[in-house]
Amino acid sequence: MAKKSMIEREKKRQKLVDQYAARRAALKEVINDKEKSVEERFKASLKLAQLPRNSSATRLHNRCHLTGRPHAYYRKLHISRIALRDLGSMGQIPGLVKSSW
Repeated sequence: MAKKSMIEREKKRQKLVDQYAARRAALKEVINDKEKSVEERFKASLKLAQLPRNSSATRLHNRCHLTGRPHAYYRKLHISRIALRDLGSMGQIPGLVKSSW
């Protein structure tokens, strides 16, 4: 199990990303619009820099929904390899069979 503080930090970051997503997208659209004046684009980039760092989606890290483990994360299932193995061994995931030879 991951540290509770790390899991809560990720939740806080996710909340900030959701809160500022529309603002960040609008500012990035102005910055990338070549038809706007240089001054207007520069002001938009300054406003973007004023937003909280943790509101950027690149600051998020995928974590297992069951254990909070940050490594060996399966995106499709939103769980780590260890949780996948445990659930598969218990027969909780349809179609998944632990191989043996």
